[in-house]
Amino acid sequence: MRHRLSERVIAVTGPDGAPLADTDVVVEQTRHELGIGNIGFDFVAVANGEESNADSLFGGARPELAETLTDRFFDLFNVTTLPFYWRSFEPEEGQPHTERLVGTARWIRAHGADVKGHPLAWHTMAPKWLLGRDPEEVERILRARITRDAAGFRGLVDTWDAINEVVIMPVFTAEDNAITPLAQRLGRVGIVRLAFETARAANPDAFLLLNDFNMSEKYAQLIEECLEAGVKIDAIGLQSHMHQGYWGEERTHEVLERFSRFGLPLHFTETTLVSGHLMPPEIVDLNDYQVPQWPSTPEGEERQADEIRRHYTTLASHPAVEAITYWASPTTAPGWAPQSASPAPTAP
Repeated sequence: MRHRLSERVIAVTGPDGAPLADTDVVVEQTRHELGIGNIGFDFVAVANGEESNADSLFGGARPELAETLTDRFFDLFNVTTLPFYWRSFEPEEGQPHTERLVGTARWIRAHGADVKGHPLAWHTMAPKWLLGRDPEEVERILRARITRDAAGFRGLVDTWDAINEVVIMPVFTAEDNAITPLAQRLGRVGIVRLAFETARAANPDAFLLLNDFNMSEKYAQLIEECLEAGVKIDAIGLQSHMHQGYWGEERTHEVLERFSRFGLPLHFTETTLVSGHLMPPEIVDLNDYQVPQWPSTPEGEERQADEIRRHYTTLASHPAVEAITYWASPTTAPGWAPQSASPAPTAP
């Protein structure tokens, strides 16, 4: 962990500038340089003074509980991810929920945390009103969406998952959407270029991630092709939804080595470890596992706590890791993970 430490010499002086001798001094760390994050979906209602999230697709339906957890949340987390899923952010064309998320971003920053937006482009959760339009029109509308939000939130949200899950995007078949045909027309590198260059033009100060659940060489190859094509990627986003069990140190190290070779910062953007029973290993798409209840258990929480400690220690020990974001609502059981809003299929 030496790369997480540094030495500083601090001079403690009085009003006249002279060093204070024989004086007790208390030094307290208030913030990590390492990003320690979580999703803040439940705080949309709290930040905007709403009584419920029930009528929203942003997730979370217990703002009264979220409010009671506010202080504890921001004592631990210094980065909060907000949901910009296009389908829920702009359920009707031309009527985005901009003011709600502006209010939420301001509220989060007032609590001392940075804000990240997720995502600017993604095939899943694309708006239904885009269906039936030709790819050229979809490209124009997508560019306009990215420009509007990257520019409109500048100064409040400057870190973005510019595009999400591109490896599967051109071959995605789980539901009809208007982005997959565009990805097929432009190619993977082409649609990554579209997202990154459009967002950067709208906000030159933006810090932009390429984010994926696919931890195989396919994702590494996509990154390499994008970099060779001149796409400026600020950080590599790596998802670690471990609903089927903890990766373990060996696999985690392998993933870290696979993606650190590009010399870019690594952000573990979506991390989950469940405290209920593990998802069956034969499930390919995590969203296919829909059960009436997924209760947490004391034994599961003990296992989960141990695995979280091990996973975070492994990640923090690697100098390429700049941020780790947990992916679970603070107002629900520890075994919960958002089924409607992300995670993605497991890596093939």
